[in-house]
Formats: sequence, C-alpha cells, structure tokens
Amino acid sequence: MENRKREVLIIAIVLIIQSIVFVICGMNKSYIHMDEAYSLGLASYDKTEIQDNEDFYDNWHNNGYYEDYLSVEDDEIGKYSQVYENQKNDVHPPLYYLLLRFSMGFSRNHFSMWTGIILNIVIYMGITVFMYLIIQKLLENQTRVKEKAIILSFISAITMASLSNVIYIRMYALATLNILITTFLHMKLLEAEKLDIKLLVFIGISALVGSLTHYYYLFYLAMMYIIFAIIYIKNKKIKMLIAYTISMAIAGISSLLIFPYSIQHMFFGYRGQGVISNLTDISKFANSIRLYFCKIDDFAFNNVLFVIIALMVVFFTYRKLYTQNAGEKRSKFMKIIELPTLFYFILVSLASPWIELRYIMPICGLVFVIIIYYLYKILQSIFTEKTKNIVTIIVFVVILLAPICFKIEPEVMYSNRKDVVSKFKNELNVPTVYFFSSGSNRFLDDILLFSIIDESYIAKDIEYTEENVSNILQGKDISRGIAIFININQNNDYIIDVVKKSTGFENCEHIKKLNECDVYYLN
Repeated sequence: MENRKREVLIIAIVLIIQSIVFVICGMNKSYIHMDEAYSLGLASYDKTEIQDNEDFYDNWHNNGYYEDYLSVEDDEIGKYSQVYENQKNDVHPPLYYLLLRFSMGFSRNHFSMWTGIILNIVIYMGITVFMYLIIQKLLENQTRVKEKAIILSFISAITMASLSNVIYIRMYALATLNILITTFLHMKLLEAEKLDIKLLVFIGISALVGSLTHYYYLFYLAMMYIIFAIIYIKNKKIKMLIAYTISMAIAGISSLLIFPYSIQHMFFGYRGQGVISNLTDISKFANSIRLYFCKIDDFAFNNVLFVIIALMVVFFTYRKLYTQNAGEKRSKFMKIIELPTLFYFILVSLASPWIELRYIMPICGLVFVIIIYYLYKILQSIFTEKTKNIVTIIVFVVILLAPICFKIEPEVMYSNRKDVVSKFKNELNVPTVYFFSSGSNRFLDDILLFSIIDESYIAKDIEYTEENVSNILQGKDISRGIAIFININQNNDYIIDVVKKSTGFENCEHIKKLNECDVYYLN
C-alpha cells in the first residue's frame, strides 16, 4: 500500500511538472493557425464560416464582431446543437468540439487561447498516465520498471511533438489519448486467457470514442483488429474472436447512429475524396513517407533520431562481431504496438492533404517509445545495468538539449508573430482595411489580429481606384494613418500607390508578411 501511494505521488509530481512546461509554452504562443480558428468557431458559432455572414464583406466592424466567432457568449451557454450541426457540415466528427465548447464556457464573451490549451493539458495528463502503463508492460521483468517507465513517459511528453500537440487547439491530443487507451486495453486483451466481457466493453467504448474524435484513428484500430483476428484464428480461439468482433461491430454501429454523417465525410466529402485520391497516387508514396519521417525526426526526437539510429547500428554491429549474445527476445506486446503504429504512419503519410506534423501527432509518442525501447534492448545485450542506464540518460539529455542547440520550437507557437500582435495591440489603434481577393480565401489565418483591431473593413474583390478607397475610408479618423492587409496574388505596389493617392499619405511601412497576406502601415 505504501509503494502504491509513492507511485501515485511520483506520477502526480510528473504531471505537475509537465503541466508547468505546457503552461510556459502556452504563454509563449503568439498566434493561431487557421484550423485552430476553425476549432473555436465550429465549437461556438452558429455557422461554419464567419465569412458566410451577409454583412461580413464591405462593412466596418469592431473587434467584437470577430471575437464572437472565437468565443462563447452568455446567451449561448448550454446550447450545443450548433456544434453537431457545424460538424455535419464540416469534415470531422464532433466529440472534440463538444469538449472544447464546454471548456470555452469558462471564458465567456472573450476569446482566449487558454480554453483550448488547458483542455489539451488535461488530456495530456491522461496521455502520460497511459504511456506510463504501456511502458510498464513493455519493460516487465526488468529492474526498477516503475522508475524507468515514469522517466520515459515524461520525456516523451515534453518532446517538441508533444508540446506542439498540447498548444495546437485541435483534436489531435484527444486522438493521441484514444490511441494509447486502445493500445493499453489491447495489451490487457493479449494477456487474457479467457473471455473477459468487461474488458471487451471497455475496448468497444474506446473504439467508439476514437471514431468520434478523428477518422485517422480508424487506421490504427483496423490494424489492431487484424492482428487480434489472426492471433485468435491461429490459436483457435473462435469464441474470443466472435466476442471481440461483436464489440467492434457494436462500437461501429453506435458511432454511425450517433453521427451518421461520418459515411458522407469519409467517402463522399471533399476531404474523404482527397484521401482516396492520395492513397491511389503511387508516384507520391516514397516522397511523402520520407518527408513525414523527417517530421518525426524534427519533432518527436528533436532532430536526434538519426543519431540514435546510428548508435543502434554501431552497438548492434559490435554485438554481432564481438559478443556471443544474441539479445533477449522483445516483449510480446511490441507486435501490437509496432504494426498499428507503422500502418497508421504509412497510411497517414500517403492520405494526408499536406505534409504537416499534426496528422502524425497521435503516434509520435509511440514511435518515440518504440525507438528508445530497441536502443535499450541492444544496450542491455552488451553492457551492464549501470552502463546501459548511463547511455540512455545521455541520450535523453541530448534530446532535451537539442531544441536549444537547433533552435527548435513547437510547430504552432508562432513566436515570429509576436511582434505584429504586439504592434496592433499597443501601437496601431488605427482603421484597418483588408484588400481581399476571394481567390485565396484564408481569412481565418489572421482572424486573431482582427479580434484586437478596433475598426476594420474587408474589401472583397474591389476595383482599386482612388474613388473606391476614398468611399471605404469616408468618415473615418485617419489622422494617425491606416493599416492595410493585402492577400496574395495581387499587385501590392499598385494597391499601395492607389491608397497613397486617395489619402495623401506619403510613408508606407511593411509590418509583416503573414501566411496569406502582407501587412502595411501608411501615414
């Protein structure tokens, strides 16, 4: 009992420390990605796009107009039906957005990134706990298993991939937790000698929750099912196979009853069609996998993966040449971790619309554990317990120091946007016009700035004449100048020249180039 209390205390301390790290990262997050804006809007607004409002274009708005898209108002508390409706019209299942909507209720009438970040911090507590339980099973029969498991689970929680996962206001942290819970429950199932209905119920629930979080989860689950079907058939455990299949079938049917629009999304929606198209485009396979492997190196291992692989090759070669040790057998659980993880990695690499870390975030922790596990096993076959632990600790230290050396930061921290946000918050309290070409409709990439600008106007596809610009600015106090945004594929110099002529301004300062637009200050 005393050992149990000590274990719980240590885990609690680790969760507190990692949460402090997450909060520090959250405090340094300076901007939001377009999809993060979608997360907040889909969870709180009465339509999927703020641009769908009839008065959105060609009207002056205050910052509250845009903040309303990113926050929950007092009169919206307790109303969740639009979350479901928005997801029906979008491309993802609704569970994460329901949780985010609940979290956003703690910051009413005001946009705050913390509503999403804190939700992910809480989710990551569960991720670390289940990672700890998984590693314990992988290292069973080793010395000081609990200590090794808690250290490895903590290190995996503070890699750049995990930090990105926490501060990225999307469903990927929840998808990560779904995958880890599914993995742990299947490890328990692998140990079960006889039918365990309670365990199968939990597996069915985890499959249901996972399918309602992100469709890519189904790649992982599908391979897990295939592995267990083969195991049961091979061992002639037909009753267990039937019961296991029934639990999966009930989960699938329940998911479709709750959210029948999944079929439309996966097979007939634009994103589902895109996935099918990518999976059949053989010419891109090798390059996509290579680029995603580099993403794993950059963020799951903080640019140290190739060093670790080189170490493994050197030690493995040494063992082959200079020792008689063939090495211990790998854990029986590895096959139910490796294959689903590899299957997920390959399919997502091929299916995803862009090469983005977010799509493989849910398996980054497992990839980290798999690589470290094999490094440890090779070291174990050559060195003493003390030496292998020292080498492993050195590897961990290098991984933790690498972001400082290589100047790596979480992918969605956007520290390079801090200056422009600060400038609009503290200096540029001036009328702002976004000269918007609808051919590149990524307004949500920069909605954060518009949520802090007092007066702004989105001029859609206008003819750039002095008269039109003068009409837009009519009645506005431009004595301190104006700010203008110009999105891509337009003649910026020409537009600036027209604005200068219509306002009489002579000076133009280029403030920032953002993803889809340039920002200027004229006075």
